[in-house]
Amino acid sequence: MRPARTTNWSVPTIMLLGFVLALGGLVPAASAKSVNQSYPVPENGVLKVTGRGYGHGHGMSQYGARGAARQGLNWKQILAFYYPGTKRGATASEIRVLITADTSAPVAVRWTKGLRVRDLASGKEYKLPEKKGVKRWRLRPDGVRNVIAYHDGKWRPWRTLPGLAEFHAGAEPVTLILPGGVTRAYRGALRAVPPSANSGDRDTVNVLSIDDYIKGVVPAEMPATWERPAVRAQAVAARTYAAWSRATRSSQGWQICDTTACQVYGGVASEHPSANNAVDATAGVILRYDGKPAFTQFSSSSGGRTSAGSVPYLVSQADPYEKTSGNPYTNWNVELKAATIERAYPTLGKLKSIKVTSREGAGQWKGRVWTLVLKGTKKDVTVTGDDFRFKFGLRSTWFTFK
Repeated sequence: MRPARTTNWSVPTIMLLGFVLALGGLVPAASAKSVNQSYPVPENGVLKVTGRGYGHGHGMSQYGARGAARQGLNWKQILAFYYPGTKRGATASEIRVLITADTSAPVAVRWTKGLRVRDLASGKEYKLPEKKGVKRWRLRPDGVRNVIAYHDGKWRPWRTLPGLAEFHAGAEPVTLILPGGVTRAYRGALRAVPPSANSGDRDTVNVLSIDDYIKGVVPAEMPATWERPAVRAQAVAARTYAAWSRATRSSQGWQICDTTACQVYGGVASEHPSANNAVDATAGVILRYDGKPAFTQFSSSSGGRTSAGSVPYLVSQADPYEKTSGNPYTNWNVELKAATIERAYPTLGKLKSIKVTSREGAGQWKGRVWTLVLKGTKKDVTVTGDDFRFKFGLRSTWFTFK
C-alpha cells in the first residue's frame, strides 16, 4: 500500500467522476498563466523530468497533515489550514456505497445467525432459516422482482419479492460472496439495486451509517498508525467528501463508490483500531461552506504548495508542513524516452521539443503545468498537464524538464 493515497479521483470509470471533474478538477483555464518554456529533446532521446508532490494538490496534503501534527497542530487546526473558510458542522444518516468488485447480477452472501432479507417496499423482514448444508443465500433479479434462493448443491428458490430487497444481520456484518468465491464483510445491509429504471440487472450497494462507512475508508487512505491529529483530520475530510457525494446523488441508487474514483473503501477488513478511534473521536463532524458539505479533495503530497481548485476553499498557498513529514514525494525525478512519447502520439512523427505554454502561476517553475505543446516533425500536439501526467505515470503536474 502506498503510504498515503494520491487523490479523491483518478480513474474515469464511473459517471460520478465526470461530475467531480466538472465541479472540482482543475481551476478554470482563465486562471492559468501563460509561459514560454521550451525544452529540446537531448541527442540521446531521454528527457529528464523533475517534479514536486503526488496527486492534484487540491485541499489537504496527507503528508502535510502528518507534518502539521508533528509540529503540534490538532486536527481542527489542520483542517482550518487546508480548507480555509469552511466551518465545522454535523452529519448523520446512511450512505449508499457501490461495491464495484461484485460484477454479477445476483447478490450472494454467506449464511450467518440472524441473517434476514428486508422487502424495501413493505418494510417486511424475513429471517433466513438455518438449513443443513446451506452456506449461501442470494437475491437474483427476475425482471423487477427479486428471487431469494439458497444453495445446497444447486440454487433453489425460497421466496420471491415484488421489488427491491437487501440482506442484513442486525448489528453484525454481512459477508458478501464476490465472483470467484472471494468474500468480504460489510457493516449494515447489502442491497440489490437496478442500475436504471426497469433494468433486469443489479448493482450491489452497501447501505450503512456514514461513520461505519468512514471506518472502512480511513485506513485505506492514510496509514492509521500516523500521528493521531493527522488521522482525525483524514477522518473528517473523508466524511465530508462522502457527505458531499451523497448530496450530489441524493436520489440515486448509490451515492459513492469504493474505488479511487471516489475514495477507497474496503469494508470491515480495512478497519484499524487507531482509525476507528479517529472516527469515533470526530463522530459526525464534517466541514461546511455556505451551509453545504464542502468538496474536501485531498492528495498524498502538495510538494510544498497546494493547488487552487474550483471552489473558494481549495486555494493555492505555500504548504510549510511537509518539511517534517518524512515525505518521499516532495521532490522526484524520472526519465522519459522521446520514443515513448512518440508511440503515445503517433501523429507527431519524431519529437523535437516540448514547450510548456501555461502553468498555474505560483511556486517553483511558476507552478503546475496546465498546457504543453509536443513539437514533432510531422505535427504539433497540444495536451493538458493532466493528460501528460496520466499518460506517462508522473506523480503530479508540478514538473519541469532538464
